[in-house]
Amino acid sequence: MLEFFSSSVRIVNTKRSVEECLESALGNDTKSVDLLIYHATLGHDFNDILTKSKELYPNADVVAASCCGIVGKEGVSESMKDMALMAIKGKDYALAHVDGIFGYNSYQKALEIANSLKSKKSGINMIYFLASGIDINNTECIAAFESVFGENVTLFGATSSDNMKGVVSYQAVNDTVYENGAYAIGFCDPTLKVHTQATHGFLADGKPLIVTKSSGHIIKELNGKPAWSEYLKHLAVTENATCGDTIPIGALAEELSDDLMLEYGNSHILRVVTKHEGNDMYYATTCKENTKLWLTIRDEDLIFNEMTNMTDTLRSKIQNEEVVAVFHADCLARGRFLFNRIFKEELVAKMQNPFNNNNNECPPWLGMYGFGEFARLGGKNTYHNYTTALYVITRI
Repeated sequence: MLEFFSSSVRIVNTKRSVEECLESALGNDTKSVDLLIYHATLGHDFNDILTKSKELYPNADVVAASCCGIVGKEGVSESMKDMALMAIKGKDYALAHVDGIFGYNSYQKALEIANSLKSKKSGINMIYFLASGIDINNTECIAAFESVFGENVTLFGATSSDNMKGVVSYQAVNDTVYENGAYAIGFCDPTLKVHTQATHGFLADGKPLIVTKSSGHIIKELNGKPAWSEYLKHLAVTENATCGDTIPIGALAEELSDDLMLEYGNSHILRVVTKHEGNDMYYATTCKENTKLWLTIRDEDLIFNEMTNMTDTLRSKIQNEEVVAVFHADCLARGRFLFNRIFKEELVAKMQNPFNNNNNECPPWLGMYGFGEFARLGGKNTYHNYTTALYVITRI
């Protein structure tokens, strides 16, 4: 039976950050931890995270990912020196990873991970997936996992990020740091289940752009014109703008069906552009030709209202089940690039407080600001952008 413990710190020295996280989460227990999951911002040395963790807990599996900020039970922070940890005791999990995952081979690489997980443990009923966020086709990743485990196994997690530049992100497993890697943790504790949901609170605006030429997750033309230039023109930014310039203001919206609109609290699902090569725009999912894409505007009232609706819905699903841990993925554009600190902390409080225990204490919590989020929508595993996505693990 799995047990969860979490902590977060803001310390410049990476090895000291690891020590503080472990001490805060686990106290004097130096033997029984089995799995350490870190999120850290780019001011940290990811090799030091691995080596220090292995020094202190040589028998534990260690994974880590870069992000633009963290959210723990202690609150939210988005400096260059943040670190958050979820420590897990128990053997009811399997770990698998790959290197060299990109958009063009996302299905094959995710399939490799899925088959590895299945070969290591039986009874996997939920999968935490963390992959590089800059060049990946998450539609294909989901399809690969479902080809092995079926659609009923919930995929949750995020894609790693940098400090909103879209240049490099890190994923680390045990003794190696990757720039284009992915790892997955398959949980097989039969006493646990996971409830997932996501919300964004942006509104589609104006007339849509039409994808007139695409290849997989790469958009080559919009409205019959070179995609990146046409995108920048409609954003009213200069031709020398970078992805980092466009991410806060450039969410693209795809229309949802009527039934999904009601569940999502919004008529559109959002997508982010994390990379471009010349005029080719790198999308986070498969984007077919003739897809309509709207530019968006954020609606702060809607963001806060939909957060309340989401937590109310999750609470109604959980009912009397015990919340043992919460994993959380948030879009980096919803952090300091979207709200000032007061609004950001208020939003985090609105997502955490509904899951506090009877002593009004936050459960073990591991959150990150990344490039994208996995959560179910319409009963299906789905990839989202620009959302808050919560993954509430309960004991039944």
